[in-house]
Amino acid sequence: MIRKIMIVGNGDIGEAEAGVIDAADFVIRFNDCRSYGAGGSRTDAVAVCNTGRPAKAMLGSREWRAHPGVVSAGEIWSVRDPEKFAAMRAPLAVSHPELDDFCDDYTAEFSAFCADTGKTHVIIDKSIHDAVDAAISAFDPQPYVVPSSGMIVIGEVLERRDEAEVTLAGFGHVGWEWHPFAAERRLVDRYVDEGRLRRLGTNIAASGKTPYILNKR
Repeated sequence: MIRKIMIVGNGDIGEAEAGVIDAADFVIRFNDCRSYGAGGSRTDAVAVCNTGRPAKAMLGSREWRAHPGVVSAGEIWSVRDPEKFAAMRAPLAVSHPELDDFCDDYTAEFSAFCADTGKTHVIIDKSIHDAVDAAISAFDPQPYVVPSSGMIVIGEVLERRDEAEVTLAGFGHVGWEWHPFAAERRLVDRYVDEGRLRRLGTNIAASGKTPYILNKR
């Protein structure tokens, strides 16, 4: 049987889609799990920004630690490789001095949180970040700092997960000004056209596309 993985962003989700999300075999949400509720409740992994202000805010928040999505998740995915972001600190100090705490690393704290709560801590390797940068470059992005967490997680799932059908929900491709959202949308559209991904609500049968089967590599 094909395993169904659902990657659920923090954008709008249709009212009828929550049940489809919860019926998946593995559901990934992001940071403070804003998709939880309207976008179903099943949460197997929470992908977090493990550097900078978002990381500090989550780790310091009792509400985040007690959130039912975080509590029920068996895995926390840190989307920012510590070595990659340590190397970015000096260049960013010149190009974006306002992002002085952007590379502050809280990976160890997330590891400790996982150890205390019996969760698996997954740190997405910098090779995924580099591969996403390379893929985005084909769409002539405007200058940006890093790909979005959603795009990094897509890259991780497409590269490393077992055989699965991968579906996106709640991806509006809008947000922080220093993510290359326009190019990311085009890249995701290409993956959908190739059958590597589907968007929740897309009629795959009508389009003639065959859901992409991931191979473990």
